[in-house]
Amino acid sequence: MEINYQLADVDAVVKELLKHLKSKTILFYGDMGVGKTTFIKGLVKELGSTDEVSSPTFSIVNEYELKNDKIFHFDLYRIKSLEEAYNFGIEDYLDSDHWVLIEWPEHIIPILNNHFDILNFELNSETSRKLTIKN
Repeated sequence: MEINYQLADVDAVVKELLKHLKSKTILFYGDMGVGKTTFIKGLVKELGSTDEVSSPTFSIVNEYELKNDKIFHFDLYRIKSLEEAYNFGIEDYLDSDHWVLIEWPEHIIPILNNHFDILNFELNSETSRKLTIKN
C-alpha cells in the first residue's frame, strides 16, 4: 500500500495506517530528515499517549505510557551491530506485548520474528512524502 501525503496531513495518514497494521511492532525506514520521528509523534498521540515524543537518538529507547499499554520507541541509528542491541536487552522489548516502534532497524533484522509491519518513507518534495506500507 502506498500513500502520498502532505506533512500537514500526518494525523489523517496515521489514522488510516492504524486500520492496516497487522502487528504492534513497526519498522521505520527512510533517509535522515524524511519525517520518521514526526510520523511517530502522530502515531503515539493517536494511540492515546499524552507523553512528549522526542527522538531517542542518544538514549536509544524512549518509553511512552498508554492507558493499558506502553510504547517503546527506538532509534538504532548509532547501533553498529546486533551485539550492541543485545547489550541493552533488545530481545526483552521485542518479546513484550507492547508497541515497539523502531527507526533504523537494519542491525536487528536477524532476531525479529515475522510479525512486524514495515513503513518506508520517501521524500517527494519539501512538504510531501510517500509512505509505503508492507505487512
